[in-house]
Amino acid sequence: MVECVRLRRTRRSVRRSNQAGAEILEFAFAAPVLLTLMLGIMWLGRAYNVYEAITQAAREGARYAVLPSCATCGNTMVDTYASKDTCLGTSSNVFSNTSYGVTRWLTAANLNPASVASYCQAAVWLNPNTDASVHQCGVEISFTYPVPVAIPFTTLKATTINIPTRAQMRMENQSPSSIDGSPVCP
Repeated sequence: MVECVRLRRTRRSVRRSNQAGAEILEFAFAAPVLLTLMLGIMWLGRAYNVYEAITQAAREGARYAVLPSCATCGNTMVDTYASKDTCLGTSSNVFSNTSYGVTRWLTAANLNPASVASYCQAAVWLNPNTDASVHQCGVEISFTYPVPVAIPFTTLKATTINIPTRAQMRMENQSPSSIDGSPVCP
């Protein structure tokens, strides 16, 4: 009887020793997947946060661009557009002079305004598919902002994603055409 009990105990200990490393092995397989998912969710959240911040910055820049800013000259627009659908300018001085709203919002969101790429501020028709007598001219601001992404164990280890944004606002006090009285977009 004693012999039988000893035999059972040795069999149990053999089973336990065979399964002792299984948990460690399972953890070694699951840990990189869980870490990748966690960091991927974090970086995706950061990219969405940047998207929302640059979209708000573009809206504020467009709002600032359509405001009449010269009270002594009859509330006329300071920015003059050469023609419709042509960027006012893409140089850094145009960006800093005409986009006070954009730089202010980017700075408030802890984003670097100097990282903005492809900045364009243009006069556009807001509803080009409607009757010409009801067209409305507006300002469109568009740009991209680079967001670095670093997700381990994937091809996105050190990738930069350029997030685009675009915002439009209607210009106030559009001058009518001298020919038919319809609004004129520069």
